Order: sequence, then structure tokens, then C-alpha cells
Amino acid sequence: MSWASDLPEELLCRPMGLVVLTGLDVTYNAIHKTIWDSFCNNRRPDRVPLNFKVLAADHEYPKCRSKRTSYEWYIPKGIVKSNWLKKHLSLVPAVVVIFFDLDWDEQMWKEKQVECACKVKIVRDSLSGRSTKVAVVLIQRNAPLPPGEDMVAAERAASLCNACELSAKSLFVLPHTDHLLGYTIRLENAFYELSQSYYHGEARKIKTHKEFLNKTTHQLLFVRHQFKIAFYNEMKQDSHTALKHYKLSYGHILELRMHDTNLLEIKIIAGYINYKVCRLSFQHNAPLDAIAQFRKHIDFFKSRDGQPELAFEHSAWMSKQFQMFADLFDEAIKMGLTAIQTQHPGIYYQQAANHAVARKQLCQGLCHSSNQVISPDPLELLDKLDYYGQRPWRQGHHLSVEPPDILRERDGIQALQQVELKVDHSWLIIPLLSSAVAQFKKYKSPRMKRYLMVQMGEEYYHAKDYNKALTLLSRVTWDYRAERWWSLLTSILSTLLRCAYLVGNIQEYVTVCLELTTKYIQCSPEEKTRIQMNLVRVMACDPPEAEPGCNMECVETAKPLWKVNHSPDEPCVFTIEMQNIVPFVECKAMFTETSFTADCPIVIKVYLRTSCPFPIRFSSLAVLLNEQDYNVHCKVTDGQPINSGDEIEADAGDLYLVPNQIRCYTFSFLVQKEDVGKSIEMNGVALSLGSQTTRCAVLHWVGGGGDAVSSTPGQLHHHPGVIRGHIESNPEWDNLTILSSTKIETRPARVNIEVLHEAPVLVNEFYYMKINISNNEEKPINQISVSVGLQEGEDSAAEQSTHVNDGSAEFDGQVVNCRTDVTLPPLKPGDKHCKDVYIKCLQAGNRKIDVKVSYCVDVSTEGASLSCSCCKDVTLDLNVVEPFNIAVNLASMKFDKITSVHADAPFLLIPTLTSSSPWPITIEGSTLQLSPFLSFEGDQPDTQLKGVSLKKDEQASECCCLVAPPSMQPTVAMGTYTVNWKRKSTSDTIPYVETSIELGNVAVEHIPILIKADIEAYGTVRTCLPVTYTLYNKTAYAQELHLTMDTSEAFMFSGHKQMHLRILPSSSYKLEYNMYPLVAGYVTLPKLQLNMLRYPGTMKDIIQSMLPSHIFIKPIGKAATAS
Repeated sequence: MSWASDLPEELLCRPMGLVVLTGLDVTYNAIHKTIWDSFCNNRRPDRVPLNFKVLAADHEYPKCRSKRTSYEWYIPKGIVKSNWLKKHLSLVPAVVVIFFDLDWDEQMWKEKQVECACKVKIVRDSLSGRSTKVAVVLIQRNAPLPPGEDMVAAERAASLCNACELSAKSLFVLPHTDHLLGYTIRLENAFYELSQSYYHGEARKIKTHKEFLNKTTHQLLFVRHQFKIAFYNEMKQDSHTALKHYKLSYGHILELRMHDTNLLEIKIIAGYINYKVCRLSFQHNAPLDAIAQFRKHIDFFKSRDGQPELAFEHSAWMSKQFQMFADLFDEAIKMGLTAIQTQHPGIYYQQAANHAVARKQLCQGLCHSSNQVISPDPLELLDKLDYYGQRPWRQGHHLSVEPPDILRERDGIQALQQVELKVDHSWLIIPLLSSAVAQFKKYKSPRMKRYLMVQMGEEYYHAKDYNKALTLLSRVTWDYRAERWWSLLTSILSTLLRCAYLVGNIQEYVTVCLELTTKYIQCSPEEKTRIQMNLVRVMACDPPEAEPGCNMECVETAKPLWKVNHSPDEPCVFTIEMQNIVPFVECKAMFTETSFTADCPIVIKVYLRTSCPFPIRFSSLAVLLNEQDYNVHCKVTDGQPINSGDEIEADAGDLYLVPNQIRCYTFSFLVQKEDVGKSIEMNGVALSLGSQTTRCAVLHWVGGGGDAVSSTPGQLHHHPGVIRGHIESNPEWDNLTILSSTKIETRPARVNIEVLHEAPVLVNEFYYMKINISNNEEKPINQISVSVGLQEGEDSAAEQSTHVNDGSAEFDGQVVNCRTDVTLPPLKPGDKHCKDVYIKCLQAGNRKIDVKVSYCVDVSTEGASLSCSCCKDVTLDLNVVEPFNIAVNLASMKFDKITSVHADAPFLLIPTLTSSSPWPITIEGSTLQLSPFLSFEGDQPDTQLKGVSLKKDEQASECCCLVAPPSMQPTVAMGTYTVNWKRKSTSDTIPYVETSIELGNVAVEHIPILIKADIEAYGTVRTCLPVTYTLYNKTAYAQELHLTMDTSEAFMFSGHKQMHLRILPSSSYKLEYNMYPLVAGYVTLPKLQLNMLRYPGTMKDIIQSMLPSHIFIKPIGKAATAS
């Protein structure tokens, strides 16, 4: 059927105009070879679409038949001739180009001209009756001059055109220079225009025939002519016009009268035209038009089967139509088209495969092998058909309703059936399914992909490629297990079992047997029994019975594969991963506890259960741990052969498992000292079936057991409305929980840790802690190690500001937040050790301090002496607080608070300490370290806080008189204030610590005048009180001042009451007054008013701030009054 369903090559290729080049000797002439290479090599997409051929000048082209002048008595014998496409693609040229070596300055011009004209005439004679364009190209050595400059060339060109009967547009010059490719491309464009003109003319000729046709006898010609016009337009590269005429041709073909004798021809031509329409629609980026055309095509022809005896031909044709459209769809996607999940090439590939399967089934039902030789052979002319799609034994009988020769027709049908029997349909179906699988995978349709893969596997099985079937079907079983499609899985596994048997694959055969005998598989009990018996035979090195349903020839081939004896030197041992299948033996392994102490044995329990038809014996059971040293303690071996049915005691290592009965195996061992603190995990459980010396299958569970169903709980859901088989549950088995890892913890420490301390911690102090360790063990403990430090996981700020030291209160600036090297001598039972630890916290906040004590002690476990490492830790939550707050105030000499100071004017610095410690603190002293911008007024005073003790919320202050020299900076740093202190309750061995604060910056103001008042601290009523005011000029200019002393009711005074004075730069002036107090108490002094003429009205407040305003006046004593 391939002759009828396959598309011819000339239909699949891209139609391009044929241009024949003559006169080129590409074999012996190097110049001609170079010219030919420039035409045929490097055909980039940007070059014109033409097909070039080199032929001899006297080449015989197909003869042109005489044109029909009337169709009145013409009855067409078919639709499209089978050689027409090929003839116009590769035999009949649109343009013939004659290359001739001739220069304009040729000495023998006349002779050359005659020779060229003869060659042109020869070509025209061979093309007699055709409209093929003829052109001449003169190969010249030199590049031509610009047009109009070479008069000789113009004259000779005209003469040559007359001699060759050519138009001037058909004469070209090709200089053989360095720019040959450029000239070649220009020639190509000219040839392309000539070819378009030729194909346009051919299409017009066919259009003129339309008026001679009638729809009664010329229906086939309507189809043929429109098809030819469309094809000529394709050759012309006018795809839109071609598409229009292909659609018209397809419309005419649907109007044809169809019967069994011509249906095949109509379907084949309709398929050709449909291919062209769909291909051009995709090229025009109109995929919906292509899909609509294809659906219309299929809907019209899908029910037109034709002759019943050849029904497989229709299925083959339908399969090819779907495959063709899928190929076009896929090609369009590669060119940029976007497909969706519900409309992509995979759907059409799948339909093509379905029709191929139907073809196979029809062939099996209709075709029967026969040794009869039919003579003459009705298919003798199968490759020499005059028209596409006609039967070779009755060509030209398109319009006949009945076959002309019934016997000949019967022989032809029988011959086609015999040909169909020779077709291996599986190798037609498999590539289609493979393409569909790739598409469904690309568009994320996993279930369709799996369904098609199952079909592929079955086709491989039918094709007797059992290895590929085995590989392919094995890939899809996992999904059907996980989703519990037991009926589907049963069918697939049955096919897998037959494949494994036929290729002699022991491992796959055993794996499938393990699964087919489980409770989930929907096989009959008899079938499961037979499979288990075969499994026992295979593991006992005996050949199994042949699987039912296998091809007998293949069975005979497979039998020798199972007669292989394995020696102890080369045993057959293989591993089966049980988490990937659902076997008849189930395993659950668990540690009895989530954690064990170092002095207790580790206990592992392994539970096994089988669901096969009858009991089975395994050879060994082993638990594989991540610490391999313990594996020797977790193994049990059954010395009986696999076919032994005698059940012995479990204590003797019995691995004889009875269906649906749970067996438990217990293992125990002691851990090694170096594994304390680690996790012991089960890497897997290994259950061996068979003998390690001959043939053995190691059933391996990862972790503590489980299979493809139990290991994927997220997928164990049932879809609504889908019944996949009911499996009875066993509560006793279901309640067993897999525990595949345990933690080995240190033996509980029997020591007492007591930490004595007085919280909270004060910042910067050496915080004292006393650690008492008491031994409550029954035996002495040794290798005692104490670790004190910050708990792991604390933030980086706490780690960098917490220092721990043992034995002495020292800190060298290097922070060590954990001490692990503290060792103690051995302790007898009931003894106690003490350890002093000092903690220094540089910042406030919360700290978690771990005190950890580790030691070794000898204990007795199950009659064995074991050295155990024990550890106990205590966590302390410490709150670190500031011992006190320091507030620094600035004041004037009158103790008024100020925020800035005047240059060269004394001021007061008053630090105030407020205790925030719940414990009394003792201050050893304080230090004021001034910056270079400040200095003391006089000598540096001693600390005023020495020996002061502060309780919570108590305050202590001291006062320093400072002066700020003139500075260029508006603000200056004041320096550092340091306090030496410690907790009052600590011993003398703990040193004082320093707490320092930065005093910050202060603004220094520059004033033009400075006033210092020299006055006693107090006065007495009616006693002379001398007062001196010294005025300093701090500027570089002479300052004029107006002075006024206000009167006061509390004083009489002598001195200048009003005056005008001048103070030179950097000079001073003294004003002296004698005050005579009249009243006692805190009395207002007479107010001195100064007005600086350079700064009128701006210095009043500044000046008044430098002058004393009040003084305390004592009354006169009684004794003085009496006297």
C-alpha cells in the first residue's frame, strides 16, 4: 500500500524554476568550472529560488505534444499524470542559457557570431513547441566599460542579437574577474524574471482551456487544470495565488462522482492537494485555516472505505494523512508557531498510529497467506502508472463504475493482499507512537505519554524486539503503581514477564515475578501459583516453564538461555530495589527507641510479611547501617535450600515465611565510645532469595522498608468514580511504624553542679561565680573537664563582648567567650570539687552561660565493662546591667546651666553618678582626661569621690573648674571621664575596674570683652566690702565703653558711677568699688551697666552673665552691738 499512500518526492520538495546552463565545459575548462560553482555553491536564503542544471547544447528535451484545439470528443482517462510534476521540475526548463566565450574585440568576430547563432538555433530546435526562454551569456576576460562609452561593443551586441534572433534583454555579459559572484547574482536575478515570465505564460495558457470544458464529461479536467495552474504559480513563487487555485482544485475534486473503481485515485489526488493547501497555509502563518482544511478533508473521506477486501488501504491512507499533517504542524512550530496542550502535532501522530493499528488488524482479518502464483502479475506495472492512484491492471478506466475484467480484478485484489502481508506493521506504528510521545511530553500531558509508551511497548513485543519492549514498559510501571491502577499494571507486568522470559533476563524475570504474585495484582490464584513456582525454579537454577501466549519459535530460542549453570567462582547475584516495585514480601524495620544511651544496647526489630500463594524460604536477612562495624550484629542466615519446605524453629535462623503471617526478627548490639552523640541510620534492609554460591536475588529496601505504594503517600489518592480494586488491610501490620534512625546519647551524668553567684552582672566588672561539682556516681569518675562559656547561637555582639576566665580576674583586651580547657582531678564517690570563674561583660544585655561538665566512668552492661563518657550542663540566664549612669552638666561660675562656653572664660564641669546597681558599689576614684582644647583653671584638683559608696538610686557629684582657650573650631571635644569602681561585697582579690565615658563636644563662643569680678564670698552689714571688676579686651581693636553703676537701696558705694573709657587691644582695665551693705540677707548687688560702642545693644545679656548679681550679707553680731 505504500505506493498509494506515500507522497511522491516531487510533491514534497519546494518547487523552483528550472534554469538550464549550456555551453559550460565544467570538466576540462577551469573558468567554466568556476562560473558553475558560483551558481550552485553557497545558495543562501537571500538568493533567488532557482534550480540550475548544466546540460549539453544538443540535449534532447521532452517533446511537446500538439496542443488540443477542442475538447468536444475528449474523455480524460485520469486526473493527474504521474510524470507531470517530475517533468516540469527537472526536465522542462523555464530558461535555457547559452554560455559562449566571446570578447568585443575578438579578431574573428564574424566566425564566432555565426557559431553562437548555430548553438542558439540548436537549442531552439530541441525546445520546439515550448515557450522556454532562451538567453545568451558572453564570457569575457575584461570588465565592460560603462554604457555608452564602448561604441564597438554596442554595435557588435546589436549585430549578435539580430544573428541569434534575440532581444537585447536576453543578451548578457559575464566578465571573469575578481567580482564574479556579484555578476553571477545579477545574472540570477535576470534569469529569475525570465522564469517567472515563462510560468506565468504557461498558467495563462491553461486558463484559456476553461471555456472549452463542460461539467458533464470534463470534471476531471477542472481538477487537473486548477492543480497545474497552482503548481505553475508555486514555481513562480506566488504562493498566495497557488493556494487559491489549490483550493479551487480541491473543491472540484469533492464534486466528482465516486465509486469503488475510482475512489482510490480521487483520495490520493485529494491527499496531494490537501497537503499543498495545508503546507501553504502554515507558510502564510494561518494555522487555523490549515487545521480547518484538514478536518474538512478527513470528515469527507473517513467514511469512504472503498472495496471491503482492501479496507486496509483506507486505514493506511488515513494514517498517512494524519502523519503528513502532523509533520507539517511540527515543522511550522519549529519555524515559530505556538501550539497549545489541546492542539499540537502529538494528537495527529497518535491518530496516525491508531489508523496504522487498524490497518494491521484489518490485514490480519482480510489477508491470508497463499502459495498460488498469479500470472500474469497484475502488479507488474505498479511502478509505471500513467496516472496517480490508478490500479495497475486497469489503467485509464476512471469513469467505469464496474471493473472491465472481474477475474483480473479478483487477481489484483489477491496480489495486493499478498503484498500487504509482507508489511511489518509494527515498524510503521512504532515511529508514529514515538513522535506522539515526544509531543505529549513537550506539552506536559504525562498520562497520554504513558498510555502511548505502553502501546509502543506492546508493538515492540509484537515486532519481537523483546529487549526494547522490556525497557520501555519498565519505565511506565512506576506511575501505574503509584496511582494504584492495578488492572493496567497487571496487564503490563504480564507482557513484561513474557519479554523477560523470551530474552532470558533473569533479574527482570525475578523482579516481575515478585510483583505479579502480590495481593494487589489482579491475576487468578492459579496464575499466581504458576508464577511463584517458576520463581522458585529460577532461583534454584532450574529453567522455568514457558509463559503462556508466547510465540513458539521464540520460546524454542529462549529455552537454551535458561539452561545456564552458575559455579561458586562466578555466581549470579543481583540486587532488586524494592522501593520501586510492589513485591509480595513486605518489610518494616525499626529501632525500638528514638534514642539510646551509651550504656544501653541498641535494639532493632525487622518485621516481614508475604502475600504470595504458598510459603517461601529466604536465605538471609541483614540490616545495613551507616556505621558498618555494627552490620555483623544485624544478620540472620537460613541454611536450608529455597525449595525446602520443612519449617524449623525461628531461633535457628528460620526465614521460612508463611503467607499473611507477620514474622519479627530482633537484633541488638552495644555502641562504641566514639559513636556517642552520632545518629545511627538504616541504609537499607537486604533479604536474600536463593544461594549466594549459585544464583541469588538480593531484595533491597532503602531505609527501614516500604515499597512503591507505601513510600509515596502523597499519591495514594483515588480519583472520583474510578474503582481500582479493594485491598483488605491488616491493622496489626498497618500499626507498625518504620523508624530508620536513632540517636546515641551520652549516658545520663550522675554529678551535681551548683553555681553560686550574685546576679545581675554589672558591665565591666569581674563577675565572680563559684562552681561546685559533686560526684553521685557509684564509682570514681576521671578525665573530668569543665567548660564554661557563652551558649552557642548567641549573637555576634554578645560573643565579642563577653570574656570568661578561670582562676583569676584578669583581662588583657583579648575576648575569650568560652573556656574548654579546665580540667579537674578524679573524684571519688561523694567527693566534691570547687572552681572559681570570672566573667567580664563589656556591654549590657542578656547572656546565656553554659556550664558543662564531662567525665568518664566505667559501667557494667550485660556482663561487660564499658567506659562511658557522660556530660551534664547547666545554663544560666544572666542579665547584664549598667552599674551607674553618668550625667555631665556644664555651669557658669554662678552655677547656672549653660550649653556653650566663652573662650578664656572659666566654667564648671559637674559629673553626676547615679547608681543603678542593686548591689552597693565602692568608688576608688575618678579621672578627668581633658582634650587639648580645654584646661583646668589653676592646678588639676584631686578626685572628690574617693571612698564613696553608693546604693541603688543614690547619687554622687564632683565639680571641676575649666577654661577653654581660643580656638578656630566652633565646637571642641572635652575629653574622657573615668571612674574606678567595684562591687562592695567582693573580696580584695578582685581588682577595681574602670568605666569611661566620652564627655562629648562643647561650643566655644568668642566674645570681644571678658569681665572678672573679684569679690568676697559674703559681707557684713555696715562693713566695707571692696569689689574689683577687671575688663579684658579680647579683640585686635581698641574698644570704647560707656559705664554706668545703678543705685541700690541695699548698698551705698563709692567709685565711678558713670564714665567713658577706652581699652586697648589685648589690654585690661580695673574698676574698684567700696560697697557698704545696709541690709542683711541674700541681697542684690548694684548693677553695673556696660555699653560697647562697637557693639551697641548686643552685649548686654553676655556682660550681665559674667557679673555677680547677688551676695549674702550677714547681720551684725550681738556681741559687737553691745560693745
